[in-house]
Amino acid sequence: MGGGQADGTRPLVLVVACALVDREGRVLLARRPEGKSFAGLWEFPGGKIERGEPPEAALVRELHEELGIEVEPGDLEPFNFASHGYQAFHLIMPLYLCRSWRGAPRGRDGQQLAWVRPAELAAYAMPPADEPLKRALHDHL
Repeated sequence: MGGGQADGTRPLVLVVACALVDREGRVLLARRPEGKSFAGLWEFPGGKIERGEPPEAALVRELHEELGIEVEPGDLEPFNFASHGYQAFHLIMPLYLCRSWRGAPRGRDGQQLAWVRPAELAAYAMPPADEPLKRALHDHL
């Protein structure tokens, strides 16, 4: 992650996200809690990549912290990415697919979870960067 540049460009924020896909082909979404940016909107689980951390390691860590599940890096399949300019920063977000994990996902921070069929993804309001990823998942799954 970089800071703003002298020429006025926005900071670059690198996050990673996962579309957990269950045996019925549904995708797990998490609702952003009150007090966070985009509160009430749905998102793919994940989070910020720490300095020097590979994206897969960050996602394994974030899925454990957020959902209490164990994921092997080899079970993460690169799928797509988002590049979106918000007012205060520019977001880059790789999205991985994962069909295998240990444990039952639960919102460890109190966030609401929903298993959603690909055809129903459009009904879930998400942050602007996530919107194109919903369409890509619908077309792929």
